[in-house]
Amino acid sequence: MLIGFSALRFVFLNVSHGHLIMFFSMESVLMVGFSSISVTFMAMPMDKMKQVPSYIKKFLFDKGIKPIQVIELMNVLSEKARRDGILALEGEVSNIGDPFLAAGLKMVIDGVETGNIESTLRWKLSPCKNDTRQERNSSTLSSFFGTGNGLVETLVGQVGMFGQLASTDIGALGYALAIAVVATMYGAMIANAICGPIGDKLGMFSSEEVLGREMMVQAIMSIQSGDNPRVTLDKMLAFIPTPGRARFRVAA
Repeated sequence: MLIGFSALRFVFLNVSHGHLIMFFSMESVLMVGFSSISVTFMAMPMDKMKQVPSYIKKFLFDKGIKPIQVIELMNVLSEKARRDGILALEGEVSNIGDPFLAAGLKMVIDGVETGNIESTLRWKLSPCKNDTRQERNSSTLSSFFGTGNGLVETLVGQVGMFGQLASTDIGALGYALAIAVVATMYGAMIANAICGPIGDKLGMFSSEEVLGREMMVQAIMSIQSGDNPRVTLDKMLAFIPTPGRARFRVAA
């Protein structure tokens, strides 16, 4: 964000020679900014709109557990269960910050049947997959709104410019053309520099969360079955690319 803002500021200052006001157009703000907001409210239900602040917080300060961290944590839990027994994990559950993993381990400790544990965890996992798709759809919609409203305002500015062709007022022609160009710039910035990256990053975080939980399911089932910790590790390593497996195999 700092790199992009610095580059944009440098270009704007050099092009405008310090007169940044030339990049401001109230017509473009109304058409692109407020219209995008209104269309977003029209397209998205209110309960989803209320979640926007949490999405922004996740975009800026994601604290979710990463797949590599899942492997490290589950490897420790697997070794402890193998060494001290499954009931020894009861003291670790309260220290686990992930509710999904904690719920799975509690069922293992309570002696719930394997089939019931897996079906319950799969059921809990389904909303995460849906959230990934919804966040990507929200990204696409928001990007389209910014670009679409920018193009509409561009057409409005061009119509205003063509309407001034019969006159000799070059200033009026330039003003109408500036509105058209600035609106396109606003729309492109909203779509490609704001909504697009936010949506892509949220989609990546959600995909990592789903992957991590899939790994948790396999590890929990392996621990419940009493597998050797190396077998549990191998099952989790199957989810990550080959280059990332080397240090875990060396540690094992």
